[in-house]
Amino acid sequence: MNQIDKFAEIIKLSKSIVFFGGAGVSTESGIPDFRSKDGLYNQHDIQFDQYSPEYLLSHSCLYHNSPVFYEFYRQKLNTADIQPNPAHYFLTKLEKTGKLKAIITQNIDGLHQKAGSQNVLEIHGSTYRNYCDRCGKQYPYDYIFQSKEAVPHCQCGGLIRPDVTLYEEALPQEAVYHSIQALRQADLLIIGGTSLTVYPAASYIREFHGKYLVVINRDPLNIRLRENDLEINDSIGQVFSQLEKRLDL
Repeated sequence: MNQIDKFAEIIKLSKSIVFFGGAGVSTESGIPDFRSKDGLYNQHDIQFDQYSPEYLLSHSCLYHNSPVFYEFYRQKLNTADIQPNPAHYFLTKLEKTGKLKAIITQNIDGLHQKAGSQNVLEIHGSTYRNYCDRCGKQYPYDYIFQSKEAVPHCQCGGLIRPDVTLYEEALPQEAVYHSIQALRQADLLIIGGTSLTVYPAASYIREFHGKYLVVINRDPLNIRLRENDLEINDSIGQVFSQLEKRLDL
């Protein structure tokens, strides 16, 4: 039995599946990841080269160097015209079977929802939400991208910022709570498109104690596998496209 057939069999045997994904899920839609050689952190731009990537997406930059933060954000993180790829659509179809209980994503691009998934837990927030940091007023997705103000402000004088977890900020507790609960109740955890190097998010998979673990990543991960576990080093879109045929979704 090859790996895809074994993966399909595991899904058929499972009743409560959780998917934990990272930037690799969206790279096939044309969104660069962060740390690969072609990733966002390695894109040289004379306008931003004097700053570290971590600083450009930090709480400090947002509040102490706001014009630079918003310029970087507008140039690099606008995904309005990006479409979901086969990996996103596969997960939507799997969710409709009732087996997939939650998608835990480190991505902030909203592509899971755009593909039709319902129970998406965004542990790093989303560029699709903006709010005033003073009065809490909500602003539409494109407000920051379309604003003529270099640094957008609310009528109350507060800063209009994306609902994204920046460096130096705590993760959203409600999303973290529901993620941990889903992991504890799952009998299959699928980890896809993540290097598991971003903490504390990566640490949450320790809450999983179910029967099956499947890891899909182009490069091998340094993760301990048990007898029933499976690691597939391939494109997540390719893997899910083959799975979809096996499962007749």
